Amino acid sequence: MPRGLARELLAEFFGTFILIVFGVGVVAQVVLSKNTAGTYLSINIAWGLAVTMACYVSAGVTGAHINPAVTLALAVHRKFPWNKVLPYSLAQIAGAFVASAVVYVTYREALGAFDGGVRQVLGAQGTAGIWATYPQPFLSTFPGGVIDQVVGTALLVAVIFGITDSRNSPAPAGVAPVVVGLLVVVIGAAFGFNSGYAINPARDFGPRLFTFVGGWGGEVFRAGNNWWWVPIVAPCVGAVIGGWAYDALVGHRFPSHPA
Repeated sequence: MPRGLARELLAEFFGTFILIVFGVGVVAQVVLSKNTAGTYLSINIAWGLAVTMACYVSAGVTGAHINPAVTLALAVHRKFPWNKVLPYSLAQIAGAFVASAVVYVTYREALGAFDGGVRQVLGAQGTAGIWATYPQPFLSTFPGGVIDQVVGTALLVAVIFGITDSRNSPAPAGVAPVVVGLLVVVIGAAFGFNSGYAINPARDFGPRLFTFVGGWGGEVFRAGNNWWWVPIVAPCVGAVIGGWAYDALVGHRFPSHPA
């Protein structure tokens, strides 16, 4: 593997690790404390801050994709090399998996006190949702769940494209990670109810793989009417749509880009 690519993959691995270790960590704290050490708002804020910290540790190397859907959108709309899409995505998933293991080890005793050592996916003692997302009982897989993830990720990518467009009004140098973090906070606050706003295939699939091998078993893939594929496929579709929407409505409308 070329040294430059290895450096980039390590940065994506570590950036995604930071994102998930804080993001999943805050959900563990809220769930296992039975909402005495946090609320849904604290989850939104912590996920936003997790994105900010993840960007700061990796942006200087890769621009901080930390999300396969973002990597895909950059390949489709910003000439990011297609031969790096899969390696970046695998590094991101690996970072999420390792972070999930760290959260598990840190909260293992609290987890045992909560469920008595019996790992359950859903229900009153269910804990798999600490790591991966699951839909509300009323939400259909299709079209409801797919629409939910397409909309959330499209908003994410469209605003990221605006934040980072030098022809527009970009965030000042060094401040972009804070603005992206605020973006994630507002997405969670506005669109988190249906299924937990994964909007990132690595954020969901890496932790779900961990729960599969960590004691929850195959039910993590069957639960929610086989929900597992929605946070993988739909964010990728939404990311491409979001990038297209920004370019069609704003990015290609600057004087240097004739309509």
